Amino acid sequence: MKESVSVWDNSNHATKPNASSDAAARARLLFVDDDDAYREAAGAELVDHGFSVESFSDGASMMNSISAGLSADVIVLDWSLPATPGIDLLPQLRRRGVVLPVVFLTGRATPANENLAFDKGALDFVDKARGVPILAKRLRLILESSKRPQELEAEEILQRGRLVLKPRVGRAYWNDVDLNLTLTEFNIVKLLASSVGDYVTYRAVYDCMHHVGFIAGSGEHGYRTNVRSCIKRIRNKFRESDSTFAEIENFPSFGYRWGRASKYTG
Repeated sequence: MKESVSVWDNSNHATKPNASSDAAARARLLFVDDDDAYREAAGAELVDHGFSVESFSDGASMMNSISAGLSADVIVLDWSLPATPGIDLLPQLRRRGVVLPVVFLTGRATPANENLAFDKGALDFVDKARGVPILAKRLRLILESSKRPQELEAEEILQRGRLVLKPRVGRAYWNDVDLNLTLTEFNIVKLLASSVGDYVTYRAVYDCMHHVGFIAGSGEHGYRTNVRSCIKRIRNKFRESDSTFAEIENFPSFGYRWGRASKYTG
């Protein structure tokens, strides 16, 4: 049963943005929610806040529209969608090369769901109970932060042979295929690929997974087990795309490196 959440928050409706001057006035939004009444009401309110809204009741219809040439600036997904939940739809979008910013709008705003959303690459996670005005403000922040000069965007792409990393959206590609790495896995690959030919210690990799000084696991070096498990998952994701993948090399009891520098410097 879908959660019941009121769309209208009168305390936030004292003023409405001027669509002609609002920075998001021409922002194109794809809004996916299977609750017909909520989708219609929230979509209308987003239009009042200056957005151009295309609404869908499920992920498949949105994907078909994108494949048919529909363009947008941002996607808002409900967590609980029929057939394919929003959290599973996000990696499908990335595999198809759709790198639009994705925001989850949900009545199931638990810390576990929020962490999972960010790990999958979402840029925000908004509780429906906060109201559409808060969602609109967060969408504007995302859209404003994405308005960067084209030359700056180019600088943010890190390429190492067949590996392409896009840090701004947290996506990693091997042979032009999105690997669907979690944010933690992406950060580890970026760390290794940024130091081609040089070994990175277990401790440095572990700091990518948590934070500097964090310790977990059994014994003084127990964290290495966690690092090895994470590296194994990363390798497996690369090998799903390329069975010959062997770029991540291990130096026992020390750490890992991404290939050899000579491979990338000629």
